[in-house]
Amino acid sequence: MHGATMMKRVAIVLFVGISLQGDYAAQSERSTSPSRQFVIYGADPKIRGAVSSLAEQTKANLLALLRQRDDWKTPVVVNLQSQQANLPEVPPADLRFSQTGFGIKLQLDLTISKNLDVSVVERELVRAVLLEMMYRKQTNISAGAVLVEPPDWLIDGVLALAPGRDPGPLVEALANTGTPLALKKFLHQRPSIFDSSGRTLYRAYSFALVQMLLSEKDGAARLTQYIDHLSASSNDPLADLEAQFGLLADDAERTWQLALKQLKSAQTFSLLTFAESERHLDELLSLKISELNKPMKTVSLDEFTQHKLSAGEKMALEQLRRDLLFFVPQANPVLRPIAREYEAIAGLLSRGKRRGMAKRLLRLEATCQRLVSRMREIDDYMNWFEATQMKSVSGNFTGYLKAVDQSQLQPPRRRDPLSLYVDVVADQFDN
Repeated sequence: MHGATMMKRVAIVLFVGISLQGDYAAQSERSTSPSRQFVIYGADPKIRGAVSSLAEQTKANLLALLRQRDDWKTPVVVNLQSQQANLPEVPPADLRFSQTGFGIKLQLDLTISKNLDVSVVERELVRAVLLEMMYRKQTNISAGAVLVEPPDWLIDGVLALAPGRDPGPLVEALANTGTPLALKKFLHQRPSIFDSSGRTLYRAYSFALVQMLLSEKDGAARLTQYIDHLSASSNDPLADLEAQFGLLADDAERTWQLALKQLKSAQTFSLLTFAESERHLDELLSLKISELNKPMKTVSLDEFTQHKLSAGEKMALEQLRRDLLFFVPQANPVLRPIAREYEAIAGLLSRGKRRGMAKRLLRLEATCQRLVSRMREIDDYMNWFEATQMKSVSGNFTGYLKAVDQSQLQPPRRRDPLSLYVDVVADQFDN
């Protein structure tokens, strides 16, 4: 399920739940999410279920981005409460975290109202999951110690790269800026003081930064390691990044500016159609391998599962992984899970992990073929419906229908004496 669809469904459920109930159930009523990390109190079962689904999907998106399994240690308590007229200033989502001496305590207070912005809830859920990851191995922190929060750019970047999100407005915001912001200056910004346009631009830079970090070889593993070390971060966020990411070691600012330039100079980040996405994915998966003193050859991914890789093949797979990483945000949302899976497989193969990859590729290719077949059936049906059932047409078939009509018209006959004579002779032969 795509993130945008999940958010929409949660918003609908919350609104319906508020409309149907006047008072919330007692605090003793609770629900536990499928992974058992989120314990949700208050409201009715339907609302608790919606929040549980959103929490699990948000965590799953983050873990997929980091390519990590779910290994949580600290639960997150979610307390649902109704909006009170005498307390209008209560924030819709308030994450409280502290050290109790027995471990970190995470509590997310959600104020349920008709105007609840689900994206705000999702943001606090990402913050809670990141905090749990940061302090998962920290067991010797004294009670009352001040805890370090995950940086805002990391939260915004993770959300921007979630499935179903359209990065078009973010890339457009970057394209409309003059001189790009320096990386060091960006890392010290405080987005809470920005207006709406400034906040959008901050999210755009966050999207670019997280995507750049993930594009490095073993980028997901390095980003996970960076998160693990955030609890002991310094006052120099750029130095902390340089310590974990090799691509920033030599000239971080130059690497950052090149990444922004690449993002802005992309042909377009408006969503591709399904057919365009399918065609582009096929082109990416046809790998061209160049070996020393050998002619260039085109190979498919399944061939890399059958033998030990050469240096050139490893480079080609790593380049494919980076290309797929940049392709995913542009791809049609229906094909994004397929592209993400190919990206993960390319990354594993480039590191020499071939076990089970052949079967995994076969399953993925079969899924992709079924998806392509179904989408073509849908496309054919929509074309038929437009051509035969709709009262108004889009104009897509105007040229074709005009050509058919013209082909059925008899061309005008010439009236000069020679043409008349030829017509008479032709009629005599026909009869």
